[in-house]
Amino acid sequence: MASSCPDDSLGDGDSDVDTSISSASGVQNGSATDKVPDRYGFMGGSQYTRPDMYQTLSASVLRKRELKWLDMLENWDKYMTKKYKKVRERCRKGIPPSLRARAWQHLCGATALLEQNKHKFCELESQSGDPRYVDDIRKDLHRQFPFHEMFMNRDGHGQEDLFRILKAYTVLNPVDGYCQAQAPIAAILLMHMPAEEAFWCLVSICDKYLPGYYSHGLEAIQMDGEILHGLLKKVAPHVHKMLNKQHIEPVLYMTEWFMCVFTRTLPWSSVLRIWDMFFCEGVKVMFRTALVLLKYSLGQPETSKNCPTMYETLEVLRNIPCEIMQEDFLVDQVMRIGINELDMEHEHAKQIAKQRAMKDKRQRNGKS
Repeated sequence: MASSCPDDSLGDGDSDVDTSISSASGVQNGSATDKVPDRYGFMGGSQYTRPDMYQTLSASVLRKRELKWLDMLENWDKYMTKKYKKVRERCRKGIPPSLRARAWQHLCGATALLEQNKHKFCELESQSGDPRYVDDIRKDLHRQFPFHEMFMNRDGHGQEDLFRILKAYTVLNPVDGYCQAQAPIAAILLMHMPAEEAFWCLVSICDKYLPGYYSHGLEAIQMDGEILHGLLKKVAPHVHKMLNKQHIEPVLYMTEWFMCVFTRTLPWSSVLRIWDMFFCEGVKVMFRTALVLLKYSLGQPETSKNCPTMYETLEVLRNIPCEIMQEDFLVDQVMRIGINELDMEHEHAKQIAKQRAMKDKRQRNGKS
């Protein structure tokens, strides 16, 4: 299982809980013809958020949160070593947009990586790179959020910077090279920060948060799929039974969720909230998010009738009801779902033992 941060209890009661949030769903119904970008930079498409769907904090609450975050960022080591619960609680509430880039860089360690590797990015991007990876990257550039203002133009700075950081990573890590799922990860980082900072965040995600996810063979993602399936038995045993009965392997529905960290799945406001928590708490946020989506999209009484085979079931998971993905509901359920660090460690150990037993059995059969 990929790395995760400790401590799963709910927040410890910061006093600026907002009561002035307007009713909003984060549901996106944009069209390709919208001429004014939404607050996230989308001009249309499924990620576009209509103005009437925005979730808005009052100016006074937002400013209060910004001041708290500025204090944390100025005293980062103290907060991470002595007041981690406070950092976690504030990430769960949502990082103020004006400080999200700085916060993500601090949370994932990119700030330190950049300081330790001055000029390294320039050295990496100046190299030509493996032609195979370079060609694959160029083919994928136009597919990354094509309705976002940064990436709409083939000759624009967005696609150019995306190419730079993806190619640089293949030079840094030529063994793993390039994986398509890295592209949306790099793209969302570029929406928030310059290329060099985005590159070191990408390095941190690939090497620390999701080690092995983008390696050839995808063994890490397959293992985490089995762990997710095991955890589902505790959270929603009826859904677990249904997936088993229909012989639906976890990799059929969770691969894109995990490898792209839900950037291809959730409304954009929900993506950002999940990423705020992911950078702070680690991969367990992805497991919890996936469990919420599975529990509420397949756990309704009528599901068995409406989904008699794997084809209908997978179609539901490809088109999760909007109300389940809505920011407030999703984040609240992710924090409340009954899975903790010990549950994940136990399931990880169980899957490792199962994998080892299967390997030993194959070896014995091969000798007989």
